[in-house]
Amino acid sequence: MRPDILNPLFAEVEVLKGIGPQLAKPLKRLGLERIVDILFHLPVSWVERKRVELLDQQDAGRIVSVVVTPVDYRQSGGRGPFRVRAADKAGNSMTLTYFHNPGWAKKQLPLGAPKLVSGRLDLYGQELQMVHPDHVLAPEEAGEIPEVEPVYSLSEGLTNNRMGQLAGQALARVPELAEWIEPSLAGRRGWQSWRASIHQAHRDRFADAARERLAYDEVFANQLALMLVRASSRKRRGLPLKGDGRLRDALKLPYAPTGAQARASREIEGDMQQDVPMLRLLQGDVGSGKTLVALMALLTAVEAGVQGALLAPTEILARQHYETLSRQLLGLSVNVAILTGREKGRAREATLMGLSDGSIDILVGTHAIFQQAVAYKRLGLAVVDEQHRFGVAQRMMLAQKAERPPHLLVMTATPIPRTLTLAQYGEMDVSRLDEMPPGRQPVETRVLAAERLPEVVDALGRHIGGGGQAYWVCPLVEESELSDQAAAEERAQLLRLRFGDKVGLVHGRMKGPEKDEVMAAFQSGALSVLVATTVIEVGVDVPEATLMIIEGADRFGLAQLHQLRGRVGRGEGRSVCLLLRGNTLSETARARLALMRETNDGFRIAEEDLRLRGAGEILGTRQSGEAQFRLASPEQISELIQFATDDARLLVDRDGGLEGPRGKAARTLLYLMERDAAVALLRSG
Repeated sequence: MRPDILNPLFAEVEVLKGIGPQLAKPLKRLGLERIVDILFHLPVSWVERKRVELLDQQDAGRIVSVVVTPVDYRQSGGRGPFRVRAADKAGNSMTLTYFHNPGWAKKQLPLGAPKLVSGRLDLYGQELQMVHPDHVLAPEEAGEIPEVEPVYSLSEGLTNNRMGQLAGQALARVPELAEWIEPSLAGRRGWQSWRASIHQAHRDRFADAARERLAYDEVFANQLALMLVRASSRKRRGLPLKGDGRLRDALKLPYAPTGAQARASREIEGDMQQDVPMLRLLQGDVGSGKTLVALMALLTAVEAGVQGALLAPTEILARQHYETLSRQLLGLSVNVAILTGREKGRAREATLMGLSDGSIDILVGTHAIFQQAVAYKRLGLAVVDEQHRFGVAQRMMLAQKAERPPHLLVMTATPIPRTLTLAQYGEMDVSRLDEMPPGRQPVETRVLAAERLPEVVDALGRHIGGGGQAYWVCPLVEESELSDQAAAEERAQLLRLRFGDKVGLVHGRMKGPEKDEVMAAFQSGALSVLVATTVIEVGVDVPEATLMIIEGADRFGLAQLHQLRGRVGRGEGRSVCLLLRGNTLSETARARLALMRETNDGFRIAEEDLRLRGAGEILGTRQSGEAQFRLASPEQISELIQFATDDARLLVDRDGGLEGPRGKAARTLLYLMERDAAVALLRSG
């Protein structure tokens, strides 16, 4: 149960004054649905308001506060802007422009009544103009306008002024909480209480220590939660699993496992033989052979007389895993089944029955495999692919499907800098695949300006004319599947005018069977070009596809570009990735594209991405499941992670865990930072 002292912070934002259904919409778009969300929505910058007596063109481009008197109104025809001409005390004039609600503007600025207006002063031709002033007050209320004001990330329909007011209301609800940080550490870093720090972070642009403390709280809560999960896992007794090798030895492999694959398999095999449930992360770059290592672990489980489950984040990837495993296990006495949201009726019932009576050895599927209706006879091993898309709570649901906690192997192809692995996977042992299977060729990467698109289409024509296949990924227009879909549909239409029915299209909003049909046609070679959104980012495997074209490459993060590039170079032929960039590049985007051209090493890319500091792209873009860091930047995580880990260990080992005085305060922190799944796990364990 969440401590009562935190309940006011987890109330819906509608309890704040002035929030109705209309204002709730832009807040929801920003993810601000509760008071705590507003508290953690810290300012992104600060503005200084210059107090001036007289209007001056030299102040154009600055935020100013000045007393003016409205002189007349001018309304453009139709839906044009509403303008208020106003003058300062010396008669210098300016225009106050409103693009909607002229009635409200007239009420704020009655003719002949002096008003203090504050906002950005711009020069429009030779005329000074202020569009939608931030503040309009009586001159005697000048003290209500701060000279320095926080600037927040906004959404359409939400002004900065309104956001600041909501932050003020949220801050008024903040209670004083008992201290969870080890006192000597707080003293060395000059940190004040949590309550003082959250106030300063919203109100003082020089509150670096306050922001650092809030970042530390988040990292500390994360590390403590991971430590508690690990401790709980270590206390629970699992089922020791030792295979006899009969299935693994019968497996016909196209190549001998790499040294890294053999090493990882030994580590996993050793873990599975213990009565402490395995909790291991298998981290490998795109194409390093994680699936083979997972297959060996699953066969070990079957040899030991238990069932294995392989959980994938998307239906496309689940079906691909199912087909790969079915093909590799052909001729072996291993029964593999698939379960996704699409399986219905008799097929679904047959699978559920096979799981409960033990006749199904390995189940592959999406999150459907741990829904309530799914019961295993003897689940001994769960493999989770693309771990970053599943949270601790979802892993716990899967673990509850077994009488005794199953061994757990989680895999990710998203390269994570060593400095951040501890933050994401601190509760796990880590195996890393740092070799590529034989025959894999590095992908040649080129960066081209968007105006060379006709040349790229010509090159695509030559490529498919010679029997090749290619992906064409459409740009991430904005954080909306619809816009990605529209871009992909338009590109597919244009390419079909040139190449006819050799062009297929796949995007996230297509129905499963329709998507499967297109993918199957591409895999069989019936389609030569697959136009797609980032739905193909993870797991699609067509070795014959040797050309990847990414439009708007400068709009993607490094991790996502690397994942997309990993769709080619999967066979023995030479593969090429063309990155089409826009004409206006930021320095960060330029550095990212240069790095993509320079190296295929995902781990190096991840380390460089951490250094380049691209907008939160360390783990790629669209992710869900894991509690995200909202207060701590990647730089702060890197700097504070070791302090936080040591402090969490001190709390668990020396200070009585969550039962001592500091531990009770830390329990409150876990709920505040929504890492409370660890508390629930501790209680159940």
